[in-house]
Amino acid sequence: MKRVAILIENLFDERELIYPYYRLLEEGYEVHLVGSEKDTVYSSKAGVTERSTHASIEVSAKDYDAVIIPGGFSPDNMRRCKATVDFVKDMDKENKIIAGICHGPWMMASCCDLNGKKITSFYSIKDDLMNAGGEYVDEEVVVDENLITSRTPKDLPAFLKTIIEKLK
Repeated sequence: MKRVAILIENLFDERELIYPYYRLLEEGYEVHLVGSEKDTVYSSKAGVTERSTHASIEVSAKDYDAVIIPGGFSPDNMRRCKATVDFVKDMDKENKIIAGICHGPWMMASCCDLNGKKITSFYSIKDDLMNAGGEYVDEEVVVDENLITSRTPKDLPAFLKTIIEKLK
């Protein structure tokens, strides 16, 4: 069974966390909510809460086929946790799927080799991604090697279809 980690921290965008979580469960994947701490309740921008199933310090890239990075302002919090950064860096080194939506690619700027890679996101972090070496494109879903990115919650259907196709 394929295993997917979805990163969680405070101020996540609830649509970008909950939609992928249930959509991947529907496909039969094992899905974990990985935060800086295990069994901790995190709040979304709108006050919706979800509980982490794993701490980033206890997970390994070897155990996962993909990681999804939801947006909201949670990626800024994710980047403050060394274990979370290391987990995503290891996923990139192993060429495993790293999928970020909206502000999620902020984390990729800290963890992934973006040099010359096509990438998209919410427009306000375009400069961050370009400064990290990425080639910014404005499309609903962009795939470059192991990286999958989308712009906003409106892109979630295309984002998840692409993730699922890559996992198969």
